[in-house]
Amino acid sequence: MSGVGPDLKTVIIGAGQAGLSAAHHLLRKGHKSFEDFMVLDANDGPGGAWLHRWDSLTFDRAHGLHPLPGFALQKPDPSEPASAVVARYYGAYEAHFRLPVIRPFKVKAVNGSLETGFTILAADGRKLTAQTIINATGTWDKPYWPSYRGQREFTGRQLHTHNFRSPDEFLGKRVLVVGGGTSAAQFLLQFEAHGIQTLWSTRRPPQWRTAPTEKSWGIGIEAEVNERTHAGLPPRSVVSVTGLPMTDFYAAGIESGVLISRGKIASFGERSVRFADGSSERIDVVLWATGFRASLDHLASLNLREPGGGILMDTDSVSVARVPGLFLVGYGASASTIGATRAGRAAAVRSSALLDVRVLLPTF
Repeated sequence: MSGVGPDLKTVIIGAGQAGLSAAHHLLRKGHKSFEDFMVLDANDGPGGAWLHRWDSLTFDRAHGLHPLPGFALQKPDPSEPASAVVARYYGAYEAHFRLPVIRPFKVKAVNGSLETGFTILAADGRKLTAQTIINATGTWDKPYWPSYRGQREFTGRQLHTHNFRSPDEFLGKRVLVVGGGTSAAQFLLQFEAHGIQTLWSTRRPPQWRTAPTEKSWGIGIEAEVNERTHAGLPPRSVVSVTGLPMTDFYAAGIESGVLISRGKIASFGERSVRFADGSSERIDVVLWATGFRASLDHLASLNLREPGGGILMDTDSVSVARVPGLFLVGYGASASTIGATRAGRAAAVRSSALLDVRVLLPTF
């Protein structure tokens, strides 16, 4: 583009909850759309990762959606697919604030530094430069697949939450659902409603909890997650920290026997699974509801990883200690929608403060 200095002050990568929140707060700090900052989104339309959720995940069954700053979420039809609700809401938000979202723009790589400027390279060859980067790419593009003995010899179908579309695909099949989170529990109950036979495997007994009533609960959860990221360790899975919410919906599943885990997997056969207790069952399909990892492959050249495998975050929880000028939102404690909203604001504030300091520094 300009060829003299960075094209932009800030580039936000990702137009989900965290990215849109960051964009809103950059506007509030006086940054101008397209002139000072842009938001790059790999999707064809608004909605972030929600765009890819299956239609049977209705709004009333989805994880709570925290409103974006400055724009209320009108009460939707609870039976409407969450993907449609969120896409409409995010689209209205982008239009209302005239946010500078460029799509589709799939970021392939980021190079450079605060001192030299960052270069953002798209998969199609387009290029931008910026003084700071707010990365808000979430986890959807990085599904986690565990590995077990005999897994490659299993001749049935294997798929991840990332590829799930409809329970109708599994009619007449015997499905093993693997994972201890809410997605696994919801899959099992969906399958039961469609008359599909299921088995459930979790590495540890499901940790059911009653819905918290005190406001300090969420703060405590974030502090526990931040303790790891501040030490450069990988974040733990959400469910390992929060547990599973005990609702009437899930209680009925426990009572019916559907939400009873068979425990850990020991190995697979050509069309079977053996559990750690020695029992074996015939299965046709394995649905890996085993979560996601941070989608950060495009930042590989910046050498973010610590020896422990995580990324060392500063005490503000959004600044990457190893790479000044790079901010991660939707990482660690900010992976939830409420956490993402707060992190977006924090990153916008920190980025703006850093840019202001650099403007005041003498140049030679």
